[in-house]
Amino acid sequence: MQVIKKLTGIAVLMAAMIVVAACSHTETYQEKRDKEISAINSFIAEKNVKVISEETFFAQDSVTDVSKNEFVLFEASGVYMQIVRKGCGEKLKNGETATVLCRFTEYNLKLGADSVTLSNEFLISSSLNPSYAVNPERMTITNTSGTYSGYFDTSSYMYLAYGMSQNSTSVLSGWLVPFAFINLGRPANDGDEVAKVRLIVPHKEGHLAAASNVTPYLYDITFERGR
Repeated sequence: MQVIKKLTGIAVLMAAMIVVAACSHTETYQEKRDKEISAINSFIAEKNVKVISEETFFAQDSVTDVSKNEFVLFEASGVYMQIVRKGCGEKLKNGETATVLCRFTEYNLKLGADSVTLSNEFLISSSLNPSYAVNPERMTITNTSGTYSGYFDTSSYMYLAYGMSQNSTSVLSGWLVPFAFINLGRPANDGDEVAKVRLIVPHKEGHLAAASNVTPYLYDITFERGR
């Protein structure tokens, strides 16, 4: 009888150790990465996105067919881009630096395709001063032989939300992808429209919070040349 009680006690102890081990499990990077890929694939399936290759994209004059909900996948970065409008004006020239104004809405794809986490197009619940939601982002973008770099103004919403704590004004790499393909202008005539894109940005091309949490974000963004 004592042997049975002893065995029962050992079994209970082992079960308890298994529970503790399970509760203390910390997600590995690969597990987080798998969830990121799953979130991106879920968005693609849910929204009936047609993914096209870079070869197809360039063959059709660097445009995406919005009627087919096309997004081009850039394999090296993992960024998906849909050009909704190329916009008025002209591309940023080699060696040129310009002020760029943009409106954007950010969605956390791990929370769902319609989960808005940040926007300067409309007010959302935020610990930040909501007055910033009525102002466009201000960025300074430079084209150096086809390589684009940029930084946010310190009054920008993206800086206040993600860059200020790390004292970083850098524009996330994913946001720089469209500048090789869109025009930067200011509407001056009837029918003129600013450039508009949609981006799926994986964590390695995103802001610091995205990188640390291995989280993909979707962005709707318009770009306009500033004064």
